[in-house]
Amino acid sequence: MGTKIFVNLPVRDLPASMAFYRALGFSFNPHFSDETAACLVISDDNYVMLLTHEKFQGFSGAPIPDARSSTGLMIAIALAGKAEVDQMAKTAVAAGGGEPRPAMDMGFMYTRTISDPDGHRWEPFWMDPAAIPQG
Repeated sequence: MGTKIFVNLPVRDLPASMAFYRALGFSFNPHFSDETAACLVISDDNYVMLLTHEKFQGFSGAPIPDARSSTGLMIAIALAGKAEVDQMAKTAVAAGGGEPRPAMDMGFMYTRTISDPDGHRWEPFWMDPAAIPQG
């Protein structure tokens, strides 16, 4: 097995979180999901484990911060173009998420910040490597 990434996120309402991410077009791996956890599939090598607070606490042992009032993590996700970035942001807001800051267009990169119902921040972005300023 090659290197895979599993990001663990605590969620207050697992079914509501799953519905939010399904609205964004993601699927779940049922082999790693139950009533306390859901394995959100980003790609063949990248996953997000949505964990109930109780389950997350069992792994962490540390207090769970409120992602709606503080940011300890932002997950950037590369998309195929600006239109896909805009569509994900529009869908996220319609599905109960938020957009805590406006879009940023740097010419070579376009990004938006969205939040899920628990406040976890995602940054869908598009980048044109050929247009990155040299120097």
